[in-house]
Amino acid sequence: MTAPTSSDSGRPDNPEYAAWRERYDEANLRDKPFETMSGVPVEPIYGDGPYPGEYPYTRGVYPTMYRSRLWTMRMFAGFGTAEDTNARFKDILRNGGTGLSTAFDMPTLMGRDSDSPWALGEVGHCGVAVDTLADMRDLFADIDLSAVSTSMTINGPAAVILAMYIAVAEENGVTPDQLAGTIQADIFKEYQAQKEYIYPPRPSVRIITDMIRYTTAEMPRWHPLSISGYHIREAGSTAAQELAFTLANGFAYVEAATAAGVDVDEFAGRLSFFFNSHSDFFEEIGKFRAARRIWARWMKERYGAKAERSMLCRFHTQTAGVSLTAQQPEINIARVAIQALAGALGGTQSLHTDSYDEALALPTEKAARIALRTQQIVAHETGAADVIDPLGGAPYVEWMTDEMERQAEAIFAHLDDIGNGSILEGVYAGIDNGYFVGEIADAAYRFEREVNAGHRIIVGVNDFTDGDDGEQHILRIGPEAEEYQRKRLADVKQARDDAAVAASLAAVTTAAEDPEANLMPPIIEAVKTYATLEEVVMAMEKVFGTYVEKAVL
Repeated sequence: MTAPTSSDSGRPDNPEYAAWRERYDEANLRDKPFETMSGVPVEPIYGDGPYPGEYPYTRGVYPTMYRSRLWTMRMFAGFGTAEDTNARFKDILRNGGTGLSTAFDMPTLMGRDSDSPWALGEVGHCGVAVDTLADMRDLFADIDLSAVSTSMTINGPAAVILAMYIAVAEENGVTPDQLAGTIQADIFKEYQAQKEYIYPPRPSVRIITDMIRYTTAEMPRWHPLSISGYHIREAGSTAAQELAFTLANGFAYVEAATAAGVDVDEFAGRLSFFFNSHSDFFEEIGKFRAARRIWARWMKERYGAKAERSMLCRFHTQTAGVSLTAQQPEINIARVAIQALAGALGGTQSLHTDSYDEALALPTEKAARIALRTQQIVAHETGAADVIDPLGGAPYVEWMTDEMERQAEAIFAHLDDIGNGSILEGVYAGIDNGYFVGEIADAAYRFEREVNAGHRIIVGVNDFTDGDDGEQHILRIGPEAEEYQRKRLADVKQARDDAAVAASLAAVTTAAEDPEANLMPPIIEAVKTYATLEEVVMAMEKVFGTYVEKAVL
């Protein structure tokens, strides 16, 4: 018997494949042999089309995928003071991280300064404290913002944080058009799951559309909105709910931006998504594949997108924090590795791997390094990055992809119905009537009952509980971080020009009162005067008010 050669190995010899190979750019491939550990050459793709980079992009958004460029290894970091986090950023970059992802503390997330009574005991605990431009300057000190991609996870005050980032870059000679990265800004999922909102939904969406308009004109490398299913899943949703609610929120933002006069093809190509990679391996892969297919079809058929880039569902993935256990925390390394592999096989564009100790505290430097090394093992040792969509065509994976799509479409139909033909209005209605909160709560309750009944095993929690649960070395944020931050803020306030601050804040309020004005320019000018995060937030609050969630029983 003659041994099969690479050309016999399942590669389809048909016109569609030949056309795809013309788009597969051999010149830009990574410099490595694409072969197994035993030296067997592997083809870029196996099975039938549509192929990667072809509508509806089920098998990948780019023709070469990881053969030309690995996913961005974006590690989440943020704790204590800006100087503390800056040191962690530099450690991540030294150890092979290729992008920065910034976590902010709870007062910053809620639009409050470190000297606010609301901030007492929370400064620097779940992320970095950023009150003024001085903090943002220290956060990115000695980091070339023209050369690094930065992600910032913040929503209610996202416009203020983006303004500070722009101002710091300009101080270092980096213009807005040179900046690459993402600011989350997704406010819908806050009302649905995470609850870190400030203003009511409609004025919040106005702020987001202003950010989209500004970045479309000034920041071509920037993603002004990362539509996030991660927090929806962490709150207890199913995979299908995460998929559907996230994409529905994306459709809603598209409707809002086009209603504000922005052509869909001018901005949709710079929207990005953020998904959770949970423990049900094949369900997660099916979810990722379905997301690409659904987004492409809706953008083309419903929203009239013509540019290919507008139809690409490009997404960041983070492993499931909610799956991590405080019991036997070291076994979280195995959970994270499996979830990371699902993200890679699902075709993510960037990936964050949780640290094994995050169920206990913010990650230690050692734990964060292990998490990064986990990604590097998946990328360089498993072969998962050598073949595009390697599970494509497998009956179970294809069925799961179809099933995720079917369940998502049923949810879209409901939102379309309650929105009278508008997904945007359907999302507003679903927030108002408690639909999203109720669906997530029901899913979380069902899962918890299964765990409590022993029908679903969580290793180390309700079975296989014998193990070393001795005291772990964890990162502790002491009161000195809050004391330092409060003093620093007081010093900034003492040194600034109060008249300039007052005038700049008045300009923000005036812009908020004018629905035709764009809020970003006056916010940028305000932060340059060292107006604080809370002061800028309050300047808009005078016009927009605050949101109080309705009780859902």
